[in-house]
Amino acid sequence: GRWCLQSESKASEGGRTDGAAEERAGRAAAADRRTDSAMTELQEVQITEEKPLLRAPGGPDPGKDAELITAKLLQEHGQKHQVETPYGIVTITIHGTPKPKRPAILTYHDVGQNHHSCFDTLFHFEDMQEIIKNFVVIHVDAPGMEEGAPAFPLGYQYPSLDQLADMIPCILQYVNFTSIIGIGVGAGAYVLARYSLSHPNTVEGLVLINIDPNAKGWMDWAAHKLTGLTSSISEMIMGHLFSTEELSKNTEMVQQQREILSHATNLPNIQLYWSSYNSRRDLSLERGGDISFKCPIMLVVGDQAPHEDAVVECNSKLDPTQTSFLKMADSGGQPQLTQPGKLTEAFKYFVQGMGYMASSCMTRLSRSRTASLSSATSGDGNRSRSRTLSQSSEAGGPQPPAPTMEVSC
Repeated sequence: GRWCLQSESKASEGGRTDGAAEERAGRAAAADRRTDSAMTELQEVQITEEKPLLRAPGGPDPGKDAELITAKLLQEHGQKHQVETPYGIVTITIHGTPKPKRPAILTYHDVGQNHHSCFDTLFHFEDMQEIIKNFVVIHVDAPGMEEGAPAFPLGYQYPSLDQLADMIPCILQYVNFTSIIGIGVGAGAYVLARYSLSHPNTVEGLVLINIDPNAKGWMDWAAHKLTGLTSSISEMIMGHLFSTEELSKNTEMVQQQREILSHATNLPNIQLYWSSYNSRRDLSLERGGDISFKCPIMLVVGDQAPHEDAVVECNSKLDPTQTSFLKMADSGGQPQLTQPGKLTEAFKYFVQGMGYMASSCMTRLSRSRTASLSSATSGDGNRSRSRTLSQSSEAGGPQPPAPTMEVSC
């Protein structure tokens, strides 16, 4: 009887074991079926990379294209920054990216202008692109002269030209540059000249257009006051910017400038800048004296321009081994606007004389050099200067500066 009970018990246990095994086998089979189904679904899905890790040989590089577009936008429109200085906020516009061991090109505009109206024609000139691609360009707008600037409050004390020059170290510190090649026009030329005299180690070269280094004398002051009684601020500034011939002909450029001044919302600011310019101190330059520029200088003025006599006098006070004097025919009071091609050519030789762009070819500029320099009217002196410019371009390195001489072109 006990044997029968034990047999029944074992049989019962064996039945349970077989049932559990069958259940596990069923679950495994179901899992296999689900896996097969999932794999089938996966095989039907097409996966496409939105940004392939590997480009086809010779195919476009989206990242590189984006960088080029960004660089082009920065070159065309620049990055605007406002820099705080002890004498107020100054607006700068930066074009390009820093190049190792190269100075920045820093510009400063004249009264009645901003960096756009003063320099866009020159810096957008086709042949100028060969030069500026090698440098960062920093355009400085004098306080209150930038586009859309509101008028300063009544009683605002505008900086003197000396104080405007003292703002430049703050700009260089902000952009992290240690040296510049300066290009200034009129009041801006004076500001850069003053800065160069007080910070000679940070200036590698200066292009001074329409500079008047002298303070106004009593006769000039009286004439200015008398003119102020009979002419508006706008008309006085027009006489500062353009030659008598240009004003009498009422050229398109004259019309545009007069339109700008007549609609300028910041005309009170322009008047303050104008007042600071007319209150400038004498630079006290003296050939062979203690006060002199320590870097190469290129003086530029238009034939029959309002500041022709002042630039000629400035030339007589400078070191002849460091100075080039370019008098430009048919250029009026704003040679950087009327003759951008000739000024570009001269500027390139000037930069090459400092040892930059030594391997750069002149392309179209080299073909125009002979034509622009062949009209020189100073005889042997001009032919000597022409040879110096040619040697500087061909040798590709710094050349000893030629003596000061007038090159009319």
